[in-house]
Amino acid sequence: MSWFLWLGSAPSLLLVGLVGRELGLGVGSQVVQAVTCSRWETSGVTGLFQDGDVVIGGLFSLFYKPPAMDHDFTQLPPYKPCTRLQGLPLQYIYAMVFALEEINESGTLLPGVKLGYHIHDSCGLSFWALQAALSLVGGKGSSCSLSAAITNYSAAYGEESGERTGDQSVPLIIGGDSPNTAQILSRLLRPLSVPLISYTASCPCLSDRSQFPNFFRTMPSDIYQVRAIAQLAIRLNWTWIGAVVAKNSYGLISIKIFQEETRGAGVCLAFVETLRRENIVSDATRAALAIQASTAKVILIFTWYTDVRELFEQLDARNVTDRHFLASEAWSTSGDLLQNPSSSKVASSVLGVAIRSSVIPGFEKYLRNLSPSHRPKDRFLREFWENVFLCHLGDTAPANKLLQKDPLPPCSGTESLQTVQNLLTDTSQVRVTYNVYLAVYAVAHALHRLLLCPDIKSLPRNSSSTCSIPKHIKPMEVLQHLMKVNFTTPQGEMFYFDGADVPAKYDLVNWQKTLGGKLKLVLIGRVDGYDLQMNESAIQWSTGSNQVPVSVCSESCRPGTRVATRKGEPLCCFDCLPCTEGEISNITGSPNCEPCPPEFWSNSDRTACVPRQLDFLSFNETLGITLTTVAVFGVTVTTTVFVVFLYYRQTPMVRANNSELSFLLLLSLKLCFLCSLVFIGRPSVWSCRFQQAAFGISFVLCISCLQVKTMVVLAAFRSARPGAEALMKWFGPGQQRGSVCFFTSIQSTGSSA
Repeated sequence: MSWFLWLGSAPSLLLVGLVGRELGLGVGSQVVQAVTCSRWETSGVTGLFQDGDVVIGGLFSLFYKPPAMDHDFTQLPPYKPCTRLQGLPLQYIYAMVFALEEINESGTLLPGVKLGYHIHDSCGLSFWALQAALSLVGGKGSSCSLSAAITNYSAAYGEESGERTGDQSVPLIIGGDSPNTAQILSRLLRPLSVPLISYTASCPCLSDRSQFPNFFRTMPSDIYQVRAIAQLAIRLNWTWIGAVVAKNSYGLISIKIFQEETRGAGVCLAFVETLRRENIVSDATRAALAIQASTAKVILIFTWYTDVRELFEQLDARNVTDRHFLASEAWSTSGDLLQNPSSSKVASSVLGVAIRSSVIPGFEKYLRNLSPSHRPKDRFLREFWENVFLCHLGDTAPANKLLQKDPLPPCSGTESLQTVQNLLTDTSQVRVTYNVYLAVYAVAHALHRLLLCPDIKSLPRNSSSTCSIPKHIKPMEVLQHLMKVNFTTPQGEMFYFDGADVPAKYDLVNWQKTLGGKLKLVLIGRVDGYDLQMNESAIQWSTGSNQVPVSVCSESCRPGTRVATRKGEPLCCFDCLPCTEGEISNITGSPNCEPCPPEFWSNSDRTACVPRQLDFLSFNETLGITLTTVAVFGVTVTTTVFVVFLYYRQTPMVRANNSELSFLLLLSLKLCFLCSLVFIGRPSVWSCRFQQAAFGISFVLCISCLQVKTMVVLAAFRSARPGAEALMKWFGPGQQRGSVCFFTSIQSTGSSA
């Protein structure tokens, strides 16, 4: 039965066939036999090596042009190194070397222990990183397969082996610059318990300890930078934002986290465009058209700086120059973009999150003192030297001979980096370089804890504690002590691992134009975990302006109106409807209108409740005087008639006129005249409640009396007819009183309700 291990990605593949019989693996077997597969030629392997008591592995993407290979699987492909040296990754390498030399010279950290290094170039490809990692954990002379690496690993770190044999294997690797490479390397090294410390891999997925228990990083997880960007958008009241992201885990996970962090804060995405490296021109064109057509003035970008450069060039071609950008750490500090003419035209302003910058004392001096004469075996420095000074170091073939039509002149020996300004010597913005520096110190402190011998006198008598020595260090021991690392950096900051992650620390940067029209990077704040501190007055949004730009789908509803969402559109897009009479809204962007109290009314702007305006009939007015005179006259006349009827109540005329109903009628008329006086003068609560009920009851009482009197008269005339004598018994005094009371009670009940 055969097994196959597929490592890497097209077009670079590593296909290793492991045959079960050749492995010699049986139940309970602990012996791994050698396999027939041998590694590619390594005569020209690219690396930087320094032996020591403990050797630390390093993987850096120093060269960016991989060789062309023909994978026909008919013969072993020849070894070809990568080309085109990069200056910034070379600074990362020397930051690692500088930190190791600094620790070796320290009298307090790992005293008496010399740290070495084996540094390889990964060429920015997972395949090359895998090959280099297998070489590091298996020794320089190991074969290409994983089984052979395990063989050498077991020989180097097996319990029965007291010392390493052959070439030194590393117990730890600093590398894995991309999330994909870091995931592949971590899974590859997991069976060996070899820790991997990355200085740039920021994917949140790498925080999963169940999948990557041997992974650590000095770069914060992307979750924290996205949270910081979300806080910026909320703090600056940007509610309508366009997004352009890389179509990979970095971009897609980041925009998902951004949406989660801004949910409930009123922030909406106008559009989300994705960019793919292999189709960057067409994708950048599509994204530029979306930005041009959108009303969003703020654009959020999560992608690599080379993609942003193409996007800016497409925007420049369309004369889109009034947008503001929120930048992720992948491009916010890019020197290439800062120097690109399209950037100064397109970007009205850029506000971004950047990896925390720090100062490494003595590092600039160390870089400027580098010289091939002091490091004759340093191939990286030799090639860099020839590229910078355009000369040929005599004892080797020119590193860039393929790029030169004519042979390079020999170097004079007087060349120096003291006055050279390039990516290697520029230490004004030490960011990723500082992450590498921290990774080395984290390893050193873990080794210090591991190799620290306790005071024998302070140990219990029966204690079995022993001191570890460099020759007996196992990767598992380094892994365990890395989890417990907690120290103060030379710059005075606390450093520790929380699982795989370090405390999130970022810089907030702003691109600002100088008087000469060039762009410069200005520090305007810092982020520590969830705490964001920003000096808004230091931000330059456009040339000479500190006014915060506005990016909204709909302007905020002014006081006196309410928000009315549009059907089928994001919540950030809405209409503003005025409040109705008697309702107000006194804040900007109010979702609804509030009714006024009973004694108040809304003003004309519907922004405040004001006391109701009282319009009433005054006794001093002409109409009031007239109505009062008529009412008094009516009361007087009615009272006079009432007195006359009362005086002559025993006379036949009064008695024949139904005296009871007449007295009630005169009383109700007098009350009606008196009730009219209640409607004149300043109203009050009691008068408003009383006047309606009193007049209604009085008026109904008056009408009821008239109605009953009329019915009695009609009944009297009808009863005179033959056969209708019994009609009058239905209209006796009792029925008359009952009818009046019945009709009046109906009105009284209605008035009380």
